[in-house]
Amino acid sequence: MSPESAVTLVVLGLFVLFVISTISRSVRIVPQAAAVLVERLGRYSRTMHAGLHFLVPFVDRVRAVVDLREQVVSFPPQPVITSDNLVVSIDTVIYFQPTDPKSAVYEIANYIQGIEQLTVTTLRNVIGSLDLEQTLTSRDQINGQLRGVLDEATGRWGIRVNRVELKAIDPPASVQDSMEKQMRAERDRRATILTAEGVKQSQILTAEGDKQSSVLRAEGQAQAAILKAQGEARAIQQVFEAIHRGRPDSRLLAYQYLQVLPQIAQSPSNKLWIVPTELTQALRGIGAALGGQDDDAAPVMTGPQPTASVLEEPELEDPQQALSKAKAEVADATGLVEQQVQGRSKPSEGPAGP
Repeated sequence: MSPESAVTLVVLGLFVLFVISTISRSVRIVPQAAAVLVERLGRYSRTMHAGLHFLVPFVDRVRAVVDLREQVVSFPPQPVITSDNLVVSIDTVIYFQPTDPKSAVYEIANYIQGIEQLTVTTLRNVIGSLDLEQTLTSRDQINGQLRGVLDEATGRWGIRVNRVELKAIDPPASVQDSMEKQMRAERDRRATILTAEGVKQSQILTAEGDKQSSVLRAEGQAQAAILKAQGEARAIQQVFEAIHRGRPDSRLLAYQYLQVLPQIAQSPSNKLWIVPTELTQALRGIGAALGGQDDDAAPVMTGPQPTASVLEEPELEDPQQALSKAKAEVADATGLVEQQVQGRSKPSEGPAGP
């Protein structure tokens, strides 16, 4: 092969490579959810979206490729001063989405850095008007204020801020220690209150149970006392009726006294016995009835004796009348004794002087 032929082949190969590279640069495939900005001779020409596109070689140039999907950017913690002069560290997360690729490229050099700086300044303005307690409890309010300010400022950049979240709010270590002590004291107070309420409720229930049991016990004792009193009243009434029906005399009383004497003698405190005179007379009657020969015995009654069936049942006196009569007799006897005592103690009057 001659040198001229070799040079021709090399030139032909270079031309083919140039044509292939030119065609490859003229054809551009844009993926879904992406936008390609094309400049023609240094000026903005058009925005190519998803699909197949052709460029003019050496005239059109791709300036930037913008991702149209929603993006999440987490910024490092930023020190912020609250209204009560406490420094807190706040970590934020921004959710944004480019809506206008042309504005995102030509209106700002780096929209992510711009969003970060705008978030920091806005966060300091919002937190500076709140104290520490409001900062810790007002996350939704802070998120809403940040989103409103960022969305308004980034609108001209072709960026839409969807959400702003405070990922972490870290107060100083001393404040955290104080907050933990406060929370522990609050929990102890609640536990003490709950324990006191439980003890109070248990004491109330116990008192109510004791009250009900005491009432029931008192009612049972009252009913038992009533039944016992009724039984004793019936027994006394029956004994009283039986005694009056049998017409007892002094002999029966003396016999009952003789039966009670051994029980009286069993008591060690009895040093002296008093025997009434009626008892001696009754004992004489008992001796005569048992067959003794006593000169002082009462004469034996002659003639027909009335049987128990012939004897009439004695008429009982009203207890109130009998009690009134007994009180009157006692009062009369007392007055008579007082008169006798006064007569004895009164000094006798001597003869008159000359």
